[in-house]
Amino acid sequence: MELLHLWISRYARQKFPSCPEPPHVVRQSRCSMKFDAIDQALLRELQNDARQTNRELAAKTGVSPSTSLERVRLLRQSGVITGYHAAVDLDAVGRPVQALISVRIRPPARPVIEGFREWAARLPEVIGLFVTSGAHDFLLHIAVPDVNGVYAFVIDRLTERREVADVQTTMAYEHVRAGRIDPVADERPVRSRHER
Repeated sequence: MELLHLWISRYARQKFPSCPEPPHVVRQSRCSMKFDAIDQALLRELQNDARQTNRELAAKTGVSPSTSLERVRLLRQSGVITGYHAAVDLDAVGRPVQALISVRIRPPARPVIEGFREWAARLPEVIGLFVTSGAHDFLLHIAVPDVNGVYAFVIDRLTERREVADVQTTMAYEHVRAGRIDPVADERPVRSRHER
């Protein structure tokens, strides 16, 4: 058992070289993780189907089930995998109309920004929220039953807030989701054993 723990500790130090803390206490995006071909394959397969069993995942990525389980555990602990979600068809749940709404907040103080963010994130119409730079402070992605729902959201919810200084609405004709998100490749050259 001690040998397994030692191997896991060494593996974690290799995967998380810039982390001062062990991976189980690392917060998301606090350290850079080195992704190898196995990690990339696991992430790709999980994004294609997160409901598959560990045995199926291992078979598809060409590793043993124990390796698959440990790698996925490390990806979760490091904050790379943040959760598993069901993709919902907005038309099927009665929310076929989508809009992107830019919101400018005044005064642009941290407590005001944080308060608005927390409030907006809880609204049932909001399916995405971005804190942005530039002319506006927020970009809200909403989904509602019809165009009247967009109007009601802007007039009855947003403009009723004292901190909202400006709102611009853009109707979305179509929303295409990316199939998957691949990690950025490590651009550093790999030295051969002879160069070391």
